[in-house]
Amino acid sequence: MAPKFPDSVEKLRALGNESFRNGQYAEASALYGRALRVLQAQGSSDPEDESVLFSNRAACHLKDGNCRDCIKDCTSALALVPFSIKPLLRRASAYEALEKYPMAYVDYKTVLQIDNSVTSALEGINRMTRALMDSLGPEWRLKLPSIPLVPVSAQKRWNSLPSENHKEMAKSKSKATTATKNRVPSAGDVEKAKVLKEEGNELVKKGNHKKAIEKYSESLLCSNLESATYSNRALCYLVLKQYTEAVKDCTEALKLDGRNVKAFYRRAQAHKALKDYKSSFADISNLLQIEPRNGPAQKLRQEVKQNLH
Repeated sequence: MAPKFPDSVEKLRALGNESFRNGQYAEASALYGRALRVLQAQGSSDPEDESVLFSNRAACHLKDGNCRDCIKDCTSALALVPFSIKPLLRRASAYEALEKYPMAYVDYKTVLQIDNSVTSALEGINRMTRALMDSLGPEWRLKLPSIPLVPVSAQKRWNSLPSENHKEMAKSKSKATTATKNRVPSAGDVEKAKVLKEEGNELVKKGNHKKAIEKYSESLLCSNLESATYSNRALCYLVLKQYTEAVKDCTEALKLDGRNVKAFYRRAQAHKALKDYKSSFADISNLLQIEPRNGPAQKLRQEVKQNLH
């Protein structure tokens, strides 16, 4: 006699989650599928519930190595709720397993636009960059599909998700920071990082600061040991008025090189823009101890001094 399943979407989803946790992926997939059919029969007006069920079933397919059905379900989930992180990551993993590296790169890159510290996306971008360089050569970026621009509203929606998701992301961010700091880049990684940094520098000269940020970020994924890459990216953030990001990058630059004059100057500029005049003045004072005759720094010190009184 066939087992009797509940007809509640919530109960079916809970049973699916339990089966997934127990490693019973085929059973979990069937339960999510049943929940989807019930939900669709009810004519639910909430796309979020349907999207989650597609994404959960995609996770089952991925575990079972059924990459094509995983991609199909992730695409359905994203059609309902665009720029959801889990289906993007699952689809990227499936594309990567099928060696569709350009498609995987696009999905990992999209995730990093939503949250630039998701460990699996950072690691994925690193793997895809290497694979694409090896398979398509130095012009590999020209052969990529277009990367969608994530609207601010999608980022805000992600930030407003329940605290359970925030805890998951906090763990992910912590792992990402540790992994990046502990990884010792190979000689090949260092060389790739230099090439990417130079490409970023060229884009800055052309005034394309957004693209330059991408290059510097890719460079730092290969090797995060060069102070100038951080201070160069900070310049781009300053131009784009992303002052908090500029402060962070200058701080990283100064951890690597405590005498990086540009990092001190740019952090002072960012602090001034954020109206943190005390920190700005401290940075300028440190800079002038290294280069007492630095004209722009002397001028900035006068401007900041006026705001301190």
